[in-house]
Amino acid sequence: MPVAALRDRRGNSGARTRSSADRARPRVARPAAAAPSKLHAARTIGIKPWAAAAFAALLALLVMVAALATGGRGERLAEAGRSIVSAAGAMIDDAREALDSRALWVAAPIGEVHLQGASRASQQEILRAAAVRPGDSLLSIDLNAVRARVEQVGWVDHATVIRLWPGTVVIAVTERPLLAVWQHAGRRDVITANGRVVGAVDASHFPRLPRIIGDGANLQAAAILPVLAQHPRLMQRVTAIRRVDTRRWDLLLRDGGAVLLPASDEAAALVRLDRLDKSGHVLDLDVARIDLRSSEFTVVRPRVGVAAAASSHGV
Repeated sequence: MPVAALRDRRGNSGARTRSSADRARPRVARPAAAAPSKLHAARTIGIKPWAAAAFAALLALLVMVAALATGGRGERLAEAGRSIVSAAGAMIDDAREALDSRALWVAAPIGEVHLQGASRASQQEILRAAAVRPGDSLLSIDLNAVRARVEQVGWVDHATVIRLWPGTVVIAVTERPLLAVWQHAGRRDVITANGRVVGAVDASHFPRLPRIIGDGANLQAAAILPVLAQHPRLMQRVTAIRRVDTRRWDLLLRDGGAVLLPASDEAAALVRLDRLDKSGHVLDLDVARIDLRSSEFTVVRPRVGVAAAASSHGV
């Protein structure tokens, strides 16, 4: 390396000049040793690299002049000065490249935005919330702000946003599972497991999700749906689940009938319905209502004209 070579040569020069007159040493050897330390000091106090390199080159020229003035005794010092000049030129070139790279780094435009973990239905809403567009400065974007906006989207449970140089932003999301379609106030919304509405989503795209109806149904659906899932024969007949007076549920059947659940302990009521269905096939009957609100008895109300059929099945 130039600095190491410079130090070695300075040591040899010192050995050769010990036999010379003492007045020759201060003029030649000491200035040659000052260049590296001054460059280091320039970096320490914040002087631009190219300015420090130019100063080193000027100092090297002074060393060469002093060497020529001393005749043959300064030949080694002149050689060291030439090395310093060469090293200073290289430092200037490196400094220019560093400045050019820094300018490119600061102004680096975003070329691509990658979204990971998002379903096809959620992608547009998440990208709109992120508000990161190609052409924006990669350095100027606030990653925490982007993450916070993305996590406000109903689909998203949590998100991670990173920048990849020279021009890519990656948004990785974990979505909440969709729970149901909530029918209320004349509209249908898709909700997640915490009851949150997923915006800008067409509910008709999710025909397999259970349908819940009524005020507050979105906040209580996560409690009742796992209980109902344990009764697949019943759920095959259910077309919607209606919240009544914000305190209990009715199961609306595909044939127009209804199962009235109690305000509490729905699981026990559904077990009673299972036993009744096994013994009397009540779910196969054309019934208007199966009332499970009482814990002591079950009331089955058949439609007009099917009472005799219900009686023949022991109900």
